[in-house]
Amino acid sequence: MTDLYQSQRAMRNMRKAALQRGVIAILDVGTSKIACLILRFDGLEETRETDGVGSMAGQSNFRVIGAATTKSRGVRFGEISVMNETERAIRTAVQAAQKMANVRVDHVIACFSGAEPRSYGLAGELELQDSVVTEQDVARVLAACDVPDIGEGREVIHAQPVNFALDHRSGLGDPRNQIGNRLACDLHLLSVEASVVQNLMYCIKRCDLDLAGIASSAYVSGVSSLVEDEQELGAACIDMGGGSTGISIFMKKHMIFADSVRLGGDHVTSDIAKGLQVPVVVAERIKTKHGGVHATGMDDREMIEIGGDSGDWDKDRRQISRTELIGIIRPRIEEILEDVRIRLDAAGFDHLPSQQIVLTGGASQIPGLDGLASRILGQRVRMGRPLRVQGLPQAATGAAFSSTVGLCLFAAHPQDEWWDFDIPAERYPARSLKRAFKWFKDNW
Repeated sequence: MTDLYQSQRAMRNMRKAALQRGVIAILDVGTSKIACLILRFDGLEETRETDGVGSMAGQSNFRVIGAATTKSRGVRFGEISVMNETERAIRTAVQAAQKMANVRVDHVIACFSGAEPRSYGLAGELELQDSVVTEQDVARVLAACDVPDIGEGREVIHAQPVNFALDHRSGLGDPRNQIGNRLACDLHLLSVEASVVQNLMYCIKRCDLDLAGIASSAYVSGVSSLVEDEQELGAACIDMGGGSTGISIFMKKHMIFADSVRLGGDHVTSDIAKGLQVPVVVAERIKTKHGGVHATGMDDREMIEIGGDSGDWDKDRRQISRTELIGIIRPRIEEILEDVRIRLDAAGFDHLPSQQIVLTGGASQIPGLDGLASRILGQRVRMGRPLRVQGLPQAATGAAFSSTVGLCLFAAHPQDEWWDFDIPAERYPARSLKRAFKWFKDNW
């Protein structure tokens, strides 16, 4: 874990250097597409200092100057399965974005889904030596958190203080320079499969790029798709991608839980391909053009030309009714939503003051999905699109780009994480098994 702490610190320093130079690339490595945006910053570091142990805020001081997406290759369930194919796809996207921006970038900040995320809620407290809270005290209270044994072959990808308490006052965003005697902290820690992160790092290195930051897609999708009130009062973001569906829960402007379901839009496409015995490309076209989850009487009469070029005239002239197509799509969508429901229940989502659910991601665009989701997940469901970002091309403003846009915001305004503080080495970290994630039930 200590080496991860060091590598995260190294990435943060690299990010600072890149921002001072003024350009950085954003890379969203997904199962169905790889998106690259190039951001130009102006005078960022002056504004950063006032944020404190802050949350993501505001969208200023950067604009998108280059953008490209390419079909993803060699990625399954959001994880790299064929290194050289993914490397080629990343190179293609980065080169096209650089060409549009007319600059060369060396540093990228990347996000990925999958990797079996697990959430932990940690707590730490200490008596203050002096009555005014200093930066060093914050570092010490983070070091006092009991770190669970996250298991062999796993790495911490996010470790964010989500709540501070000073004496009897809880819910503090930034305790520095406040007066009190006892400081306590709640920390949300997210671990993922180490090999997935290492593969991604290695792949980016092979593309002659330096990794200046890494984030979970579920997290950055929530950052871009949940409006401020939702992030404050409690909401879940369900990011339905091609190969996996990310879940993140936010409260008091911080992520307090994340998980993922290893199913997504590609599974729907492959069900159609198998059910109709057509190539995946044809199945994808039929899904996006005619897909849905609610059949009405009209759909019995609406016939869909399957088309195809197998050379078998009868087979290529087949038609099916839209009702039949919905009959193939709906069970898989229900399965994905049921799995999401199980994960939200396990996290204690029903204990939050607000239970807003926001659906986003490319696979969330099937017509009628919100109605089906509100039946399975609870009443308050809305479709989410990412925030508007300066300079973003129209083609990249849809739900499929939630994590890409969220990653821009993460690059510009990262929330403070464990490794932003100088944790005293002898305190790093205390290993004892404590509580898992139902902790926010007691705290809020």
